Amino acid sequence: MRPKLTAGRKSPRAKAPAKITARSPWDAEKFAAFAKELDELQGNIKARLGKNDVAYIKKVERVARLAEIVGRFLIHFSMDPLTWSAGVFTLSLHNQLHATEIGHSALHGCWDGLKGAELFYSESFKWKTPVDEASWKREHNILHHQFTNILGKDPDLSYGMIRADLKVPWVPYHLIQVTQFFWTAPIFLWTIAFYVTGIVDALTPDRGETHAKILSDKKPKTIFAAIKKTLRKMVPFSAYNFVFWPALAGPMWWKVLAGNLSAEAIRNMYSVATIYAGHFGDDLEYYDRDFKPRSRGQWYKAQVEAAHNYDVPLPISILCGALDTQIEHHLFPKLPPNRLREIQPKVQEICECFGVKYHRDSWGKNLEKTFKRLAKLSLPFTVNNFFANRQTRPH
Repeated sequence: MRPKLTAGRKSPRAKAPAKITARSPWDAEKFAAFAKELDELQGNIKARLGKNDVAYIKKVERVARLAEIVGRFLIHFSMDPLTWSAGVFTLSLHNQLHATEIGHSALHGCWDGLKGAELFYSESFKWKTPVDEASWKREHNILHHQFTNILGKDPDLSYGMIRADLKVPWVPYHLIQVTQFFWTAPIFLWTIAFYVTGIVDALTPDRGETHAKILSDKKPKTIFAAIKKTLRKMVPFSAYNFVFWPALAGPMWWKVLAGNLSAEAIRNMYSVATIYAGHFGDDLEYYDRDFKPRSRGQWYKAQVEAAHNYDVPLPISILCGALDTQIEHHLFPKLPPNRLREIQPKVQEICECFGVKYHRDSWGKNLEKTFKRLAKLSLPFTVNNFFANRQTRPH
């Protein structure tokens, strides 16, 4: 039988040995049983991927395209602040859909191999953001998803000069690190554009083994290559949105420029809120640099316990790119977002049956957890001894 909660809630399926319960110690047998449950769930979903999924992403693309047409029309021809604002909002919906539900999933390879979804294949997809696709795939898909919350290996634990763990050496900047969320929010994807290519590494001092490096070294040749990667995407993106479209408006160029910048800022603020809410909090697990899962089940457990889910209505989830199901995304990063929403209840059930910590709360409460952790870690260790029990877990 598959393990059941000690409280007595039974699973509709029976797979794992009866002696395994939520309170059973984590040995090789329990890890294997946990992995088997999740692997079967993923296998069942993959076997059903096909026309419906292709139809879904094409529908989202059509909605996004329509939002762009309507948004740009209203911004260009608006004669009053209300119509202009409606155009900005509609264009921001286009920007958000392309960044997350469409772009984020495409670059993860969620649509690769599906007939009819060639436009969304990861190798050829063009992201409507200032972020270089190849650099992002390396930083995000390979480093972050492989080493989630492992100090010194996961680059998402060290955006800029952020201090996400007590073992990161404290510097005076950390006193204001909570403000980094707010002042980077309107330009968030631009900061990501500089980060994933390694420009931020080049501009900041070496922080030792607690920092996951993007750049292999700081030689002029390496830094020049990073700059080239950054500009090859950032320049055409900027020219299209902030030069071409305003130029078409002639003497009203300023109105179009302001509208496009505003739509971009809204997309960035929304995106930063979705990402921070899923990745920081005292209730999550953080791991030492030498942590290395010895089995697939142990890796699955580490992924689940290092992320937050948050509850939002379906339309908001679509604008989040299913990052409200951050746990499922970290378990199965190549599953389309519509499928992540489908399996979320089952993943939670499996985790509860095995006694794996499954973090699920409201979006607002998760952001509150984020700010509390970053605020505590903004203080020097000598002032912050009360926080010592939340150091990285060796596991």
